[in-house]
Order: sequence, then structure tokens, then C-alpha cells
Amino acid sequence: MKRQIVLPRYKDALSQMGEQIKLARKRRKLTAVQVAERADISRSTLNLIEKGEPSVSMGAYFNVLRVLGLQDDILKLAADDTLGRKLQDLDLL
Repeated sequence: MKRQIVLPRYKDALSQMGEQIKLARKRRKLTAVQVAERADISRSTLNLIEKGEPSVSMGAYFNVLRVLGLQDDILKLAADDTLGRKLQDLDLL
């Protein structure tokens, strides 16, 4: 499997996302083992998710969000595509 390379300034965003997932788990008083089992992933994969590791599949991230009841948050990704809309509008001219 090819290792994903993420620039350091963007790695911070992934780390923050992982930390937010970890805090959501703790607020629900769920152990890492419980979440991993319910998401059908290994404990080590959950650990990587909570660190914001880019090599973990989107499916694994989604399953953890589902277990935490946050599955709809994934729909917020790229929802406000300001640049894309501006480019689309330029095409219309």
C-alpha cells in the first residue's frame, strides 16, 4: 500500500480532527476497545484515527463517526466549495 504524504501544515488539520474524534469518544464515556469493536476495526486502527493518520481509509473514519453518532458530519466535507462555485460561475460568462 502506498503511504500518503501530507504537507506539515495540513497534517495539523488531520491531527486536530483525530483529537476531536478522541474527545467525542471520551465525552460519550466509551472506551477505545468498545468503539473499535463497534466500528469493526482494530484497536490500533482507532489509535491511528485518533492521531489523524492519513493512511487510514475513509471507511474506517466513517465507521468510527457512525459509532459516535456523528456520521452526518462527514457530509460537511467540501459542502461549501467557494472556489469551485467561483470557477463554475466564470464558465457561465
